[in-house]
Amino acid sequence: MFNIILFGPPGSGKGTQSEKIIAAYGLIHLSTGDILRREISAGTPLGLEAKSLMDKGILVPDEVVVGMISSALDNNPGAKGFLFDGFPRTEAQSIALDKLLAEKNTAIGVVLALDVSRDELLKRLLQRGLTSGRSDDTNETIISNRIVEYQTKTTVVANYYSKFDKVVQVKGEGTVDDIFNTLSSEIDKRLSK
Repeated sequence: MFNIILFGPPGSGKGTQSEKIIAAYGLIHLSTGDILRREISAGTPLGLEAKSLMDKGILVPDEVVVGMISSALDNNPGAKGFLFDGFPRTEAQSIALDKLLAEKNTAIGVVLALDVSRDELLKRLLQRGLTSGRSDDTNETIISNRIVEYQTKTTVVANYYSKFDKVVQVKGEGTVDDIFNTLSSEIDKRLSK
C-alpha cells in the first residue's frame, strides 16, 4: 500500500493533480471534509459525535477525525493506497496519522508539496474567480490571507515529515501534464524502492 499527502496552496492545481494521481495509481482519495460529511450523513457514532460538536461551533477533535480515517482504511482493505487531502494539518495530527498507519502496517510514502509563486497564485485565483462564483477568489486581500494561512499550517507538517526525508517540493508552474509528470516521477522513485 502506498500513501501520499499532497499539499498545495489555494490555486496551486492540487485538485487537478489529485484527480490525475488517483486515476494513474489507483489510489483512494481521502478528504477529511468528505469523510466527515459521509459519516454524518450515514449517522455513524463518529458522525453523530462530529455533528454534535460542529452544531455547537466546536472543532472536531483529532481523535474523532483519526477514527474516521481508520474506518475509511478498514472499509477499503484491497486499496493500493490513499491520497490524503486536508489532513494532517498539525504535527500532532501527523503523529496520530503515522501511528494509525503503523497499526495498519503501512505508512506515508511521500509528501508532495506543490510550489507556486505568490504572483502566479494570485493570477490563477483571480482568473478562477471570474468563473467560479467563489467570492474568496475575487479579493486580493482574502487570497493573500488564504496563502499565508496555508503556509503557516503546512510548514509545521512539512517540517515534521522532513525529519523522515519524505517531503518533495514540486514546481507547480507549467502545463498540467508537465507538473503531473514531475509528480509521477517522484512517486515512481519511491514505489520502486
